[in-house]
Parts: sequence; structure tokens; C-alpha cells
Amino acid sequence: MRSDVAAPGVLLLYRSSNGDEWHFVRDDRTGDEYVLHSANPSSGGAVTRIEAPAFLTLGNGPEQQELRRLLGTAN
Repeated sequence: MRSDVAAPGVLLLYRSSNGDEWHFVRDDRTGDEYVLHSANPSSGGAVTRIEAPAFLTLGNGPEQQELRRLLGTAN
């Protein structure tokens, strides 16, 4: 998912200098919360879905920091 495509319940968390993007998705129908990572086009542009709690265990990069801020959780 590229940031130029807006969809309800989707929020851009972070865009890296190399063009990777992380979007937070909240599905109002199911209550699911997850992150979509869109690799930059030169890396193949693959989109990967990871559940929000699992995403937060991957580190403390700017994308995790922004999700923590958004969800109001501490490091």
C-alpha cells in the first residue's frame, strides 16, 4: 500500500528515507489492528502484514515509536 492511496482506517505511521512505508490499519468490522509494511519499489515493493502487538516487539525504530505514540503505550 503506498501512501498516495488513502483508505478508511489506514494511517501512515512512517516513511523511511529509502521509500519503505509502514501503515497502521484498524478494521472496524473485525477489530483487528495490524501494520502493513510496504517495501520500496527497488526492493520489490512487497507488502507484509504483521499484527500490531507483534510489530511492537520487533524493536524501537521510528515506526514502532509512532505506533506506541498512536496507541498511547509506553516503550
